[in-house]
Amino acid sequence: MKSIAAFLVLALIWFAGLLAFATRVQQSTPAPYPEAAQGVVALTGANSNERIAAAMDLLQDGMAQRLLISGVNRDATREDIRNVSKPARRLYDCCVDLGFTAADTVGNARETADWARSMRFKNLIIVTADYHMPRAMLELRAVMREPQFQLQAYAVPTPALKARRWWRSPKSARLMVVEYCKYLAILGREAVLGLGPRDPAQGPSTADAAQQED
Repeated sequence: MKSIAAFLVLALIWFAGLLAFATRVQQSTPAPYPEAAQGVVALTGANSNERIAAAMDLLQDGMAQRLLISGVNRDATREDIRNVSKPARRLYDCCVDLGFTAADTVGNARETADWARSMRFKNLIIVTADYHMPRAMLELRAVMREPQFQLQAYAVPTPALKARRWWRSPKSARLMVVEYCKYLAILGREAVLGLGPRDPAQGPSTADAAQQED
C-alpha cells in the first residue's frame, strides 16, 4: 500500500508540473517585444520558417547587429534560407550567419555559445517555439554560465497549443507531454551536475548529445 500511495503522490506531482509547464508555454506568447541586443539567434526545429521569420524581423527592425540561424540542414544553401526568410539581400549578405553543426537542442546551445564568443557578443535574443523555449534556455544557460551573458527569450507561438483544452488533441497532448518530460530530464541533469564542481565553459557532457531534436 505504501508503494501505491507513493506512486500516486509522484503521479500527482508530475501532473501538476505538467499543467504548470503548459500554462507557462501558453502564456509565453504573444511575446513582449525584446530590448535591443547585440545578436539574435533562431533555433531551427519543427516550425523553422516561423522562427526564422520572427528572428529576421527583429534584425530588420534594428534590434540586433547580427543573426545566427542555428541547426540549418546541411543540404540547405544560403539561397535556400534566404528564400524562406525573404529579407533584403543587403541585410542578409552582411548580417546573417548560418550554423550547420547543431542536430539537437544541446547542439544549438553549443553552436550559439561558440558564435557569441567569437563575435564577442554578451546580449542575445533567443527565438524558438513556445514549447521549446524552456528547455532551450536551460541548455543555453548550461553552456553560457559566464555572468556577462544576458539572454532574452522571444517565443514563437504554436497554434495547436494555444487552445485552452489542448489535451483534447492527441497531437497537441503528445507534443506537450514529450517536451515536459525532456524539460524534466534537463532539470534533473543540472541538479546532479550541480552537486559537484564543474567547468563553466564545459557545458553538457558528450552523452547529453543523445537528447532528441525538438
